Amino acid sequence: MRITLSIFIFLSIILFIFNLTKINWQSPLSAESTVAVIGSIASASSFLLLVILILSKKISEKIKK
Repeated sequence: MRITLSIFIFLSIILFIFNLTKINWQSPLSAESTVAVIGSIASASSFLLLVILILSKKISEKIKK
């Protein structure tokens, strides 16, 4: 489980960086870069959720001990 979480975190970071490079910073909400903005928000939220999952697993292990 730990390896798969690490892989998912790595993939979310890579997708976040990739989507940031595809955003047109002159007009970020234009038709061309809307998908990139949505993708970067989605990958950032998936990173945050994975970090919360890891922290909750650590907390539950400490409670069990």
